[in-house]
Amino acid sequence: MIASDRPRRSALYFPANNAKAVAKARTLPADVVILDLEDSVAPEMKVQAREAALAAVKEGGYGHREVVVRANGLDTEWGLDDLVALAGSGADAVLVPKVSSPEDIFACQAALEAAPENLALWAMIETCASIPQLPAIAATAATTRLSTWVMGVNDLAKEMRATQTPERTAFLPVLTMAVIAARAHGLVILDSVCNEFRDLDAFSMEAAQGELLGFDGKSLIHPDQIEPCNAAFSPSTEALRWANAIIEAFEQPEAIGKGVLRVEGKMVERLHLVDAKRITRFAETIALSAQTQSGI
Repeated sequence: MIASDRPRRSALYFPANNAKAVAKARTLPADVVILDLEDSVAPEMKVQAREAALAAVKEGGYGHREVVVRANGLDTEWGLDDLVALAGSGADAVLVPKVSSPEDIFACQAALEAAPENLALWAMIETCASIPQLPAIAATAATTRLSTWVMGVNDLAKEMRATQTPERTAFLPVLTMAVIAARAHGLVILDSVCNEFRDLDAFSMEAAQGELLGFDGKSLIHPDQIEPCNAAFSPSTEALRWANAIIEAFEQPEAIGKGVLRVEGKMVERLHLVDAKRITRFAETIALSAQTQSGI
């Protein structure tokens, strides 16, 4: 599987020191499980939460799910110890909060020096200081473990003193800029959490907006959000049909040597063929994950 094709439609946070929640994570259809050491853990429980996360990762049982641990920031008393401990944890990735500059990424890279090559670094984009430096932060992916960004609109709203609305009007420029910077440097990028975990209609609207903006998936705070999130970030029946139509058209003998074709009355270029193959490959990967989950 191409790394960027791995489904990351839904990434659900769990407090690492909540044993019941962590056990439940092994049974839910989320693509990514994030064991949290930061926001959901009280200061006096930080060390215990770290030990619980290490034990949970070692125990395994997450199947096809990607397992990520969100550490505390390097500017806290727990951050460096978190990264050093997680370097050998066996997790798929470490998520670092409040990344504001390329130097923050390099500091995390240094702290994870002893980790195996397959341990990825994910970064939260949630500070005002990070926004002017988005291209520079993304560019560090060329020489570091950085592979994924996760947006944090709640923290960003606090710093901006901006009001969060269902349309997320104040944050649309930032979200768009982040997607552009991520794509320019080959990063996966996940949309922020939706606080309306009881209002699934509101959540579905926000997830649809994230997909429209180009995000790969969305971070979640409640299991009820998984199903609508997976639906929002999966190729629709029509999108998959259209992708297959494009692929079939370019496979015809008369398409040899042509850069542009007419498909169902529309002009289609080879750049559309590349995207069509990505969509069908992604749909196949989702189907395989579903089969693994159901034991087929």
